Amino acid sequence: MIFSESRDPRFITIRRGGTLSDANHHLLALWAAECAEHVWPLFEAAQPLDPRPRRAVELARAWTRGEITMMQARSAAGYANDAARELSGAARHAAHAAGQAAAVAHVAAHELGAAAYAIKAAQVSASKGEGEQAGRQECRWQREQLPDEIRELVLDDQRLRNDVCWLMFDC
Repeated sequence: MIFSESRDPRFITIRRGGTLSDANHHLLALWAAECAEHVWPLFEAAQPLDPRPRRAVELARAWTRGEITMMQARSAAGYANDAARELSGAARHAAHAAGQAAAVAHVAAHELGAAAYAIKAAQVSASKGEGEQAGRQECRWQREQLPDEIRELVLDDQRLRNDVCWLMFDC
């Protein structure tokens, strides 16, 4: 479970009573897609013929360009998560990262799920004894990708929800 009990209005769009602009919602989705894309080779190494996680990331980006609806992106998230159910380890986490990235179109706060699952994938894929370091490197890489417009929002969200995200953001 990656959500806190109460929803943060900073991750609810203005038209739904929150404070998140559409532009920043799109930036969150793009950043989440980058996080998932960074680790999807871990999924594809295990399941090279399964396009669902890659498709989810592609549709997350398509949503930001207005090419598909939120419901189409949300559906792709479900398919990526279905792909994860069949697996374990890094491949499973990478597929979940893709699912979370596509789900940002529906609920912006899924951005942390994409990042946390990508970090978990990096940790699990590392050599024995190197998992923590690999996770910290992935976390730092993700932070380097953050657009300035959403940097403080995401970093604050990481601080606030780190405990429900398996403490992935201690980097």
